[in-house]
Amino acid sequence: SEKKLTVSPRFQKELQVHLSRSSSIDSNDNLNTSFVETRAVASGPSAAHISEVQSRIKKVLNKCSSGVWLSKMPQIYWEMFREELNTSVLHQLENWPHVCTVEKVHRGDQMDGLLYPAKKTPPTAKSDTEQEKASQNVTSSKADPLLKPNMETVPASLSSDFKQKVVNILLKYSSGLWANALPKLYQDTYQVKFPEDILNHLELLSDVCVVDYVSEVPRKAILYAKPQRCVDENLNVTEKVHRRDSVKATAEQHYEESKNQYPENITVPPLIVPSEGSVSVMVIELKNTNEVLIRYVGKDYSSAQEQMEDDMKAYYSQNSTVSLAQSLSVGQLVAVHAEEDAWLRARIISLEDNRIKASNYFFWHLEKDLKQSCFSDTHEFVESNSVYKLQKQFHLLPFQAAKCKLAGLEDFCDDPVLVKTVESQTCSKIFAVEILEKSDIPLLVLYDTSGEDDININATCLKALYDKSLELHLQVDALYTNVRVTSVFSDGSLYCQVPSKGLSRLSEILQKLEDFFHYKQASEFNVSLPFCGKICLFPSKGKWARVEIRIIHTRRALDVQFMDTGTVATVKVSELREIPPQLLREVIAIPPQAIKCCLADLPPNTGMWTPDAVLCLRDTVMNCPEFSMKVVKQDGSKGIAHIYLFAPENFPDMDHSINRQIKNADLWKHQKDVFLSVTPSGTSSTKVTSDAVSALQLTSGKLEKGFSDSAREPISAASATEMPPPLPLSKTGELMDVYVSVACHPGHFIVQPWKELHNLEALMEEMILYYSRAEEKPVNVEKNKLYAAKIGNQWYRVIIKGILRNGFLSVYELDYGKHEFVSIEKVQPLMDTFRKLPFQAITAQLAGVKSQQWSEEASIVFRNLVEKKPLVAQIQAVNESANSWDRKIVTFLVDTSLPDTDVWIHDFVSQSLVEFSKDD
Repeated sequence: SEKKLTVSPRFQKELQVHLSRSSSIDSNDNLNTSFVETRAVASGPSAAHISEVQSRIKKVLNKCSSGVWLSKMPQIYWEMFREELNTSVLHQLENWPHVCTVEKVHRGDQMDGLLYPAKKTPPTAKSDTEQEKASQNVTSSKADPLLKPNMETVPASLSSDFKQKVVNILLKYSSGLWANALPKLYQDTYQVKFPEDILNHLELLSDVCVVDYVSEVPRKAILYAKPQRCVDENLNVTEKVHRRDSVKATAEQHYEESKNQYPENITVPPLIVPSEGSVSVMVIELKNTNEVLIRYVGKDYSSAQEQMEDDMKAYYSQNSTVSLAQSLSVGQLVAVHAEEDAWLRARIISLEDNRIKASNYFFWHLEKDLKQSCFSDTHEFVESNSVYKLQKQFHLLPFQAAKCKLAGLEDFCDDPVLVKTVESQTCSKIFAVEILEKSDIPLLVLYDTSGEDDININATCLKALYDKSLELHLQVDALYTNVRVTSVFSDGSLYCQVPSKGLSRLSEILQKLEDFFHYKQASEFNVSLPFCGKICLFPSKGKWARVEIRIIHTRRALDVQFMDTGTVATVKVSELREIPPQLLREVIAIPPQAIKCCLADLPPNTGMWTPDAVLCLRDTVMNCPEFSMKVVKQDGSKGIAHIYLFAPENFPDMDHSINRQIKNADLWKHQKDVFLSVTPSGTSSTKVTSDAVSALQLTSGKLEKGFSDSAREPISAASATEMPPPLPLSKTGELMDVYVSVACHPGHFIVQPWKELHNLEALMEEMILYYSRAEEKPVNVEKNKLYAAKIGNQWYRVIIKGILRNGFLSVYELDYGKHEFVSIEKVQPLMDTFRKLPFQAITAQLAGVKSQQWSEEASIVFRNLVEKKPLVAQIQAVNESANSWDRKIVTFLVDTSLPDTDVWIHDFVSQSLVEFSKDD
C-alpha cells in the first residue's frame, strides 16, 4: 500500500493541495454516501443498526491497522463503544469486503481469523450516464461511484515470476511507463500473452512498482519500478506467509503460557498511534535510534495517564491492606508504590528474596520527567511490600511507553557518537512529530518547535557523523583565494566554495558514485519515502549532486537544497535517488561544502536590498569564475560569514572590492509606491521589474532549466489568451458531491466539484514544476486578466482584481475562491497548458434561508458546519454570467457523514437563528 506522510499542521511549512484521492478514501469514508442513499438505508431500524456496526468496525480497524484477532473483536468493541457486539456479526464479516478483510488462521486446534482494514482498489471508471443514474436513484450505493471498490472482479494474486518479469521491463524505463503499453512490451519480450485483466487491477503490482494514476480510468496510469531491494523483499512475502502459521502458533503458545503466569488474567488494550491533529511526544530514553522510548503527549495519552495515577493514589491510599499482592510471579502486572508517593503500573521481571525487579510501564509523572534526568535503565528494583494487586479499573488505559525509529538515522542506529548526540538533544524533552510510517515501531521525524524556527532534530543529529577533519572553519581577518560564488539570494546573501580538503574528498566520492551507477540501474534506487531533512542524490549537469529535502509540496514535487552549492530548486520526486548503502557513510561524512556569506558593510545593516542591487551582484559574480575574499566577522548564531569579495586583479584593495562597487553605485533608491494604471493600448504605464527578489540563484538561467537528465515536454506560451471551458454543473434538483473550500456566511461560500479534485491536484503539481524552473520574465499586468501567481509555496491560477499603489496586486484564486494580496514580482503569464481545466471555484449561497445581513454568530455557526468538508449539494438555481468565475448558484447543502441521519444545513442554520433571537 502507498506510504503516506502524516505531518503536524503546526510545523508543516508547505501549503498542501487539499484532499488527494487516496486521503479521500482514508478519511473514514466521510463522503461515502449521498443523502438519498442515507435516507433509503435509514428507513428500516435493522438496516440502520447494521450501518452503524459497520462504521464502528471500520473505526476499530483504522486504530488497529496491523490487524485484530476475530475472537478479540467483541472485547475491543465493548471497550470502545460500551455495547455488546452480536456474535452473528462475526459470521457476516467475510461478506463485507467494503468494511474489512478477513484472513482465516489456525490457532492450535481451532480456527480463528485476523481482521484488517478493507483493501483499497483503484477507481473503477463509469460512464456519465451511469453516474447520472446513480445520483438520481434513491437506492444507489454511493453518490460517488469512484469511492466504492469492486472486490469481486479482482483477479487472483500474481506469481513472483510474473512480477519479476514486469520489473525487468520497468527498469528499462526510469522515467516511467504507461500501463497500456505494458502488454505489448511483455509479449514482445517473453513471447507470452499479457493477462489483460491486470490493467484494470494494477494494485496487484503495487508491491513491485509504484502505480501513479493520472485519471479516473484505471488503465491510465504510469508505472515506476521500485528499488530492487524492495522488490526482493516483497517477492519473499509468499514464503513468509507460509511461515506465518507456525510463527503464530508459537506466539499463541507463549500467550497461553503467559496467561498461566497471570493469576487475574490481566489484559490491557494496545497503544494506538495518534492519527489526527498535531502529535507531540516526550523522549524517555534510547538504546539506539531504532529503539527510542517515547510517550505521546495529549488528552488521550499523558493527560489520561496523569488522571489514572491520581486515581491509583486515591484508591490504594484507602485500600492498601486489601490490595497488597499476596503471591507474585514473573511476568505479572502489578501496581507499585514508588518514590514521592507516585503510583505506577509495572511488570515483574525477576524475584530476588524481598526485592523485585520490575519494568515500569508509566515511568514518572510528566512534571517529574521535566525535572529529572532520564533513566539509564527502565528496570527498577522495589521492595515486595511496595507491590500491590493491579485492580481492573487500571487495566483500561494502554501502557504509555512506546518505541519509535528516527527517520534518516536507521543505517547508523548503533553509532555511539550519533546515539550520544541524539540522547543529549532529546532526552526528557517534548517534540512535535511527523509520522512517516505507522507500524508496531513507527518511523518518526522529531521537530523542536520551542524557538522562532522549527528545528529538524533528525537532520541536526545526523551532522554528528561529519568528519571533523573535513570541516572548513573560516578565520577572521584571513584571506582566501580561488573562491567560487555558487548562489546569490534575494536578501544579498550568497554561498561560496573555498578550496579545501573537504572539497577534494567530495570530488573523489562523487566520482565513486559515477562509477557505481555506470554498472547499476539508477532506477533501482528511486526514493520511495521522501521527508524533510532526508539526504539523497540528484542528477545535475550530467553529474550526481548531494541534496537535502526542504519542503514537500505534493506526492510528486518538492524543494531541495544542493548541499555543496546552496542552490534551492523544485524537483520531481521521481528524479531523486537513494545513496547506495555501501557508499552511504562516506557521502554523509563530508560536511556541506557551500559556506553562507554576506557582503560586509551592506544590508541588512544599511537597509533592504533593492532588485537592482541584487541583479548587479548576480551579474558581477556570473562574469567572474573565481574571486578572493577576506573574512571580517563570523556570526555563529546565524551560521553566516561577513566578507569582502574581490576580483583577483583587485585583491586586496578594499576600495576596489565588490562591496564598495555595489555600495557606491546608484542602486539603493527604492522606487516610491506608484499607482499602476492601464493605458488605452492595454499595456501598463509603469515598467515592472522582473522577480529578482524571489529566487536569484547564480545558475537560475542555466541550472534550473537543465536539472533533469530526462527529457521534459516544453510548455507552449503561445498567445496566452485561451480561456478554459466553463465548469459543467448538475441540473436543477439533481445531486452533486462538492467540497466547501471557503465559507464566509450562508450568503457567500465556495464549493468545488468533488470528482475534479484529483485533476486540480495534478494541475497544481505541474504548475509548481514548470514555474520553479522557468526563467522569470517581466510582466505587464492588467486588471481583469488571467495570470499565474505564487502565493506561499504554491502557484495558483488567478485573475487580477486591483492594482495597488505599493507594488501589490489584489487577486482572486479561480480554483479556490480566495481573495489574496500578492507582490507584482510574484506574477507570471498563465501558459495555455494550464488553461485546459475549467476553473474549479463555484460561488454559492444557501437555499432555504432568507437573504439578510448575517450576524457574526450565525456566520461562525455556518462556517463550522461546512468549511473544509465534503458535502452533497442540490442546486436550486444558477445565476449565469459572461465570465464563468462570476456565476453563482443557489443550493441546498447536506451533510451525509452520520450513519443514521442526514443534516440539512439550512434547517440547522434556521434553528440557530431562532436561538440567537431568543438570546437577544
